[in-house]
Amino acid sequence: MGDDRPEPDVGMLTGTFMRAVQDELFETLAEQGHPDVRPRHGSVLAFLDRDGARATELSQRSGQHKQIVGTIVDELVQLGYVSREPDPRDRRAKLVVPTAHGLDEITRARAILAAIERRHELAFGTEEYSSFKAALQRITRLQRQWRDVREAQPEE
Repeated sequence: MGDDRPEPDVGMLTGTFMRAVQDELFETLAEQGHPDVRPRHGSVLAFLDRDGARATELSQRSGQHKQIVGTIVDELVQLGYVSREPDPRDRRAKLVVPTAHGLDEITRARAILAAIERRHELAFGTEEYSSFKAALQRITRLQRQWRDVREAQPEE
């Protein structure tokens, strides 16, 4: 009997890959003192630098709606990973700033992800892994343009 399952499409492949990376990342973070961080928190923490950023900037960087980012920031404030501080450039605006606990998580997450990348680079070789990442970045840029492409097409 043959296997009639279709070959995985790009959505299945990238989704499976993302979940596998997240599983390793968040299990390791939990072991290293950050058991409350969840994948959804990455849309803020992964895009946050030491000096902080406005929620609108985090929304743009992550591709998440501002309301979703606001909800995640609320959760991270409650968990002690970030605080809201006045923006010195515009006192009416607020910056989302990592706390010491947040900086520790960010540093550890980046180290874990770097180790994952090193492991894949060793498995595939530097040239092949670099080509894979470059292709994935190009595909991601193209995919992000789907709406522009669709809107530019004439209606039938």
